[in-house]
Amino acid sequence: MSVVLLVPICLPSQPPLLDHLSARVNRAFAATVTVHPHRFDPELAFDSSRGQYNSTELLELLLEETTGSEASVLGIAGVDLFIPILTYVFGEAQLAGRAAVVSTYRLDPTRYGLAANHRLLLDRLAKEAIHELGHTRGLIHCNQATCVMRSSTYVEDIDLKSAQFCSTCNQRIRTAGSALAR
Repeated sequence: MSVVLLVPICLPSQPPLLDHLSARVNRAFAATVTVHPHRFDPELAFDSSRGQYNSTELLELLLEETTGSEASVLGIAGVDLFIPILTYVFGEAQLAGRAAVVSTYRLDPTRYGLAANHRLLLDRLAKEAIHELGHTRGLIHCNQATCVMRSSTYVEDIDLKSAQFCSTCNQRIRTAGSALAR
C-alpha cells in the first residue's frame, strides 16, 4: 500500500478539511494518508511582485523536507499559487514524481463573490488533490469530460468533472501501481 503525506501550508482551519481530504485520497488511491506538518518557511516561495506563491518552489521545499522518504507528498496551501507562465494555478505536480501541491485559495466560492459553500470547497479540493496525485503516478491530462484528470483552466471546469478516474486512467493507475510493487 502506498503512503501519502498531507502537508498543510498556511491553512487557517485545518482539521475538518484535512480529515475530509485524507478520506478522499485514501479512497482514490487505496493509500495510507497521514498529516505531516511542514518545517520549512513557505515565505521562501513568495513572490512579492505578484503577491502569490510560486508552486514550483513549494514543490522543491516539500521534496527537500521529505528527502529519503518514498511516500508521495501533497502540500495543501491556503495561498494563491502561480507558475511563471500562468496567472494562477489550482495546483502543480511532478509528473511521475513524489510531490504535488494544491491550493484552496481559488477553489473557495467566496473568492468570486458567492456565498460560502464549505461542501463545494471540499469537493473542489478533493478533485484537485486527486488530479495532482494522478500526475505523480504518471497520468497526463485526459480528454474524457468527467475524468478527474481532465485539465481545469477555470474553477467551473472543476465542478463539471467527477472525482473519479475514467476507465482508461484507472487502468493506467493500476498498471503503474503493480509495476511499482515489483
